Amino acid sequence: MYAAMNPISTYQRVGVETGVESANPHKLILMLFEGAQEALARAKMHMKHNEIAEKGEMISKAIMIIDHGLKASLDMNAGGEMAYRLQALYDYMTNRLLMANVQNDPEIINEVNNLLKELHEAWNAIGDTDEAKEALTKNTV
Repeated sequence: MYAAMNPISTYQRVGVETGVESANPHKLILMLFEGAQEALARAKMHMKHNEIAEKGEMISKAIMIIDHGLKASLDMNAGGEMAYRLQALYDYMTNRLLMANVQNDPEIINEVNNLLKELHEAWNAIGDTDEAKEALTKNTV
């Protein structure tokens, strides 16, 4: 009746849920970048071991995070041209990941992962500014 519970995965799931509940909007975006990057690292591992179904699941997870997390969080009105450029970049990433899955190409995964890494670092740096910290405390982001 009950599925066997893996204590480690349960702990990790609870840890993520707790992190999400206590995170500010800036931290949530950082968590999305981290989740996508982790999914891509796992996809490459599965690709290397010829685990096709698992690779597909991890690429799909990364695509969902990019499309339904990062892209969906864009404020097209307030973000102006930058938001439109990020939207186009996220579309590019998801299309490339679809190609990586079909072609079983780890280099495409590396390409997308490097783009995510650059955006993650930039977003992290933005959060370190005094203006960003003040905006987050006022909940204006």
